[in-house]
Amino acid sequence: MAKGHRSQIKKARNAENRETRPSAKLSYARVSVQKACFVLDAIRGKDVQTALAILAYNPRYASSIIEKLLKSAIANAEYKGLSADNLYIAECFANKGPTMKRIRPRAQGRAYRIEKRTSHITIVLDEK
Repeated sequence: MAKGHRSQIKKARNAENRETRPSAKLSYARVSVQKACFVLDAIRGKDVQTALAILAYNPRYASSIIEKLLKSAIANAEYKGLSADNLYIAECFANKGPTMKRIRPRAQGRAYRIEKRTSHITIVLDEK
């Protein structure tokens, strides 16, 4: 069994498992996972300049959200001292967030449920 206080053991374990690649995460984005993944699939594995060009001319709503998120990830990488010219998108994924449930009045006193889905979008960059 490891020696030391529980908080010291946790701190040491977290330090060795820490992700060092620059990334950005957007939580509770008001777009469904399926719609976000259409855009993310188009930029996965591309270099940063190409991905920004793809997002600029993509007509989907999610592309404007992901473009801002990618620019944030680039800024995080530059803060760490990495050059933006050598970066590419190593990982990008969208996880399901909580669903907001709303009611839509229908004929004869019925009510239909409308589900407004959210997602958590993550972009991880890496150097070539």
